[in-house]
Amino acid sequence: MSRRDALAVAAVAAWCTLLVGAVLLPFAAPGVLAHRDMLVLDSPALTAGAFGFGDLPARNAPQDGLLALAGLVLPASWLARGILALGAVAGAGGAVALVRHVGGGPVAAAAGATLTLLNPAMVERLLQGQWSLAVAGWLLPAIAWAGLSGRTGLAWAGMVPAALTPTGAVLGGLVGGLTVRRGGAKAAGAKTSGDAPLTWALAGALCLPWLVPAAWAALSGAGTGTATAASAAAFAPRAEAHLGTGGTLLSLGGIWNAGAAPDSRAAGFGLFGLALTLLCLLGRRAVARPLWAAAAVGLVIPLAAWLVPGWFAWAVATVPGAGLVRDAHKFVLLAVPALVAALGGLSRLGTKERWAWLALVLAVVQALDFPAALRRLAPVPDPTPAAVKEISDGRDVLVAGSTGLVEVDGVPTVDHLDKALPTVASGQLVVDGVVVDAPSARWSAADQAWRAGDLDALADLGVGWVIDSDGEVLAQTTAPAAPAWPKVAGVVLLVLWAAAAPAALAARRPRVTGRS
Repeated sequence: MSRRDALAVAAVAAWCTLLVGAVLLPFAAPGVLAHRDMLVLDSPALTAGAFGFGDLPARNAPQDGLLALAGLVLPASWLARGILALGAVAGAGGAVALVRHVGGGPVAAAAGATLTLLNPAMVERLLQGQWSLAVAGWLLPAIAWAGLSGRTGLAWAGMVPAALTPTGAVLGGLVGGLTVRRGGAKAAGAKTSGDAPLTWALAGALCLPWLVPAAWAALSGAGTGTATAASAAAFAPRAEAHLGTGGTLLSLGGIWNAGAAPDSRAAGFGLFGLALTLLCLLGRRAVARPLWAAAAVGLVIPLAAWLVPGWFAWAVATVPGAGLVRDAHKFVLLAVPALVAALGGLSRLGTKERWAWLALVLAVVQALDFPAALRRLAPVPDPTPAAVKEISDGRDVLVAGSTGLVEVDGVPTVDHLDKALPTVASGQLVVDGVVVDAPSARWSAADQAWRAGDLDALADLGVGWVIDSDGEVLAQTTAPAAPAWPKVAGVVLLVLWAAAAPAALAARRPRVTGRS
């Protein structure tokens, strides 16, 4: 390696370190993670709901189960920080590797790392509190690079943390399944390869922690398996200043909640993001077909929510499991690997990386206020009342009057009691005055029984305690402890999830190499 090359490598490494620090610095303070959808206590309760077998759909499996188990031996909030750190480092490294894989230079690599870690979709998801989805998004370029370059084991390793939540499992599984098919056989010059089917099998196995609870809820009548048309409308992509909905999506912005967007998006800075996307088209020949396919899926879903809202809402409300796509904007993350590879293609244009420099400038300018916006994620003191320890006897708890959200620094955030205790969860969600998610049936029945003073009815519903928002006990019933089988089943599914990638590695068939 020449001195010039060594300096370029050092410069890219320093730039990536700066990016990772800009993303992670807000999480460095002590406290628990609490902002909108994010609530990670140091010691979350080990409950059926943590594994997806509670009153609400399994939207956070296996994430919450893993954190609850980890909280038995170490602060779970710091485990979440560790996962964020590993995801950010892997994201920056994967973006650089993908750019270099397609022949890009150091400037394009720096632009790719910037676009991966600080694109609008990623920052908006973090500000919405969907930290594990952000980790999945960061990992997509790394999974793509590993799959395209024939490093199947690394692709599989990236798919596992991406699958902490259902959406992440779908995103990581799709990118892995598409790219390993190309990379495994072509890179090794193999006549046959079992990597592609094993990758799809792994993607399916990583979905079991939420698919099994969802199937159980549907079969037992505890859930309908569908979302509402109102929720599809509430979570539709949002147009940003000077861009329209289509331009906003092409710039990777447009989350439904304007409060979860950096201030610069309302000031028109999305124009720089749109210009960056259009600039990437100059390097389109460097993008492998699987990445175009993933990007197409990622754009078709939110475009459908925008262009054919009636049909989209009908599908969300009718097709079992379609609630996964009702928040359609998040799927634009699937376009990131293609855009990163296209940045590498800019170096092929023979202009001494002038286009790559322009891309880097655009990526930085659109993200100027992103690190400042991420300061909203600063940890807060643990809000859980000490009194809750007195009622941790395994019986379910009704928090009188709570619908699952409280305000933390003026921001609606998941109620800490729902993570600290085995509560009867409401799940009610109101967006702009419209109820898009009705409360769970058991919560509605329990709330009605409590208002009527009917403790026997509460006991029949399995409610052993009634407390207020401060943790003060209002009543007890004769209800027994909640059954243990959901937690046992959840642990088993979590073990299978963790063992899926090692099992796939053990099942790999030796490649038969040679010329075709």
